[in-house]
Amino acid sequence: MKKKVTSTENLKVIPIGGLGLIGMNMTAFEFNNSIVVVDCGLAFPEDDMLGIDLVIPDVTYLKENIDRVKGIVFTHGHEDHIGALPYILKEMNVPLYATKLTMGLIERKLTEHNLMRSTKRKVVKPGQSINLGEFRIEFIKTNHSIQDAVALAIYSPAGIVVHTGDFKVDYTPVFGDAIDLQRFAEIGKKGVLALMCDSTNAERPGFTASERTVGRTFDHLFDENSNRRIIIATFASNVDRVQQIINSAYKHGRKVVVEGRSMVNIIQTASELGYLNIPDNTLIELEQMKNYPDEQMVLITTGSQGESMAALSRMAANMHKKISIKPGDTVIFSSNPIPGNEKAVSKVINELSMKGANVIFQNAHTSGHACQEEIKLMYSLVKPKYAVPVHGEYRHLKAQAELAQGLGIAKDHIHILKAGDVLEMNEDMAKVTGHVQTGTILVDGLGVGDVGNIVLRDRQHLAEDGIVIAVLTLEKYTGHILAGPDIVSRGFVYVREAEDLMDEARNCVEDAMAYCNAHHITDWSKIKNSIRDSLSDFLWKRTKRRPMILPIIMEVE
Repeated sequence: MKKKVTSTENLKVIPIGGLGLIGMNMTAFEFNNSIVVVDCGLAFPEDDMLGIDLVIPDVTYLKENIDRVKGIVFTHGHEDHIGALPYILKEMNVPLYATKLTMGLIERKLTEHNLMRSTKRKVVKPGQSINLGEFRIEFIKTNHSIQDAVALAIYSPAGIVVHTGDFKVDYTPVFGDAIDLQRFAEIGKKGVLALMCDSTNAERPGFTASERTVGRTFDHLFDENSNRRIIIATFASNVDRVQQIINSAYKHGRKVVVEGRSMVNIIQTASELGYLNIPDNTLIELEQMKNYPDEQMVLITTGSQGESMAALSRMAANMHKKISIKPGDTVIFSSNPIPGNEKAVSKVINELSMKGANVIFQNAHTSGHACQEEIKLMYSLVKPKYAVPVHGEYRHLKAQAELAQGLGIAKDHIHILKAGDVLEMNEDMAKVTGHVQTGTILVDGLGVGDVGNIVLRDRQHLAEDGIVIAVLTLEKYTGHILAGPDIVSRGFVYVREAEDLMDEARNCVEDAMAYCNAHHITDWSKIKNSIRDSLSDFLWKRTKRRPMILPIIMEVE
């Protein structure tokens, strides 16, 4: 029999991911029998996650309550907000609601994973509202580094929660209208229970510069480098940035080549939906590049974060099949390194400089996230009772909590949550009342979740100390050694220069077998443990290393 959900007058806010890290944004809002999910993002693997491609949130709680989940609503089309969707939809098929460009990017993913026919989708315009169970959700126009970004006003019987999504205040956006500050003020007048505001730049004072300022910088850079080939690396999803590069290229009579799979996909989607205006005969294929002199070429490429397989990194390392860096090329990094990527970016810059390229990485970028003054503006318009900072590492969330306190919100009305916390609130109170299962699921190739901590620990072990395999053949009834032991090693020592060590290791295994025979130990697992322990002790004493040891025993009658 189904468990009846008891009626309460509290709204529950449950972050499934996205707090305490950059990426994997996903939050559930729950009231009685209705759950609405906001965003469904991925995170990129940490350095110690060897071989892992992507990290996605654990949605066990949503799967357990699938009959109450009314749909997933999206704030914008960046990977850290839509990237986990194909994997999550295979676990729980729910309707999707997003603005036009965001839905275009989502549909590209669904097509790749053969999920288009089975997934219900609805495009919502900024200014419109949708009803999902006991919730009404209003889409409010904001600005970000990708078009069609929205904030959400989430109306529930317990009160209104405003979720800003990723935003900045840009009065002169490259495309479309400025952020709808008036609507935020109108909702603020109605009385807002809680504000969940973007914290990414909460440590930075002042305002974030308009995206237009980057366009002027490009014009200057194109003038200064008029007789060189220009290569610009930026985020694939920053459609406005791509638009401005195309504008500058057109003004200066240059042709544009786009390189990098994610960049090609997003530009194709954005131009098909009318979010990119590309003048005729400006975009050319990579193969046509040889028909034009260098001073008439602009290359827009992925790899601004130093990712090893991205197009720019491959060019810098001489691994790109069709493009090589020439002395005199100007390479512009139109992005800031994401925390943790500084080393990789620095490596690519050095490699490019060694090839004679002129590398520019200052002033050709502006953030898509609000700085302190814009965050204060948002609080002043919305006037929330409670503050719940979202989107960022702990230090970013804390910086926003301090800003909110400075604006007069009481300290006990500010809640810095962790993934899995259940924040219950109504007009009279807001407190964390429980915790649900959350965590990370690792995606490696086609395997989703089949690589866990134990496998990662083994990979770490193999990467740091290598492997030693001891192979021997035993006679079935007597347990005498018929062949071997042979010692094979990978990533431990260079065998040809360590023959003495290998001979001693062989003797060590023979001694372990002699001990087993003397004590009439015939159980294979005990024999293997005996070999593993004695070999491990011997190698540690001789080398101070602990390789993974695999004894392999074969039996012959």
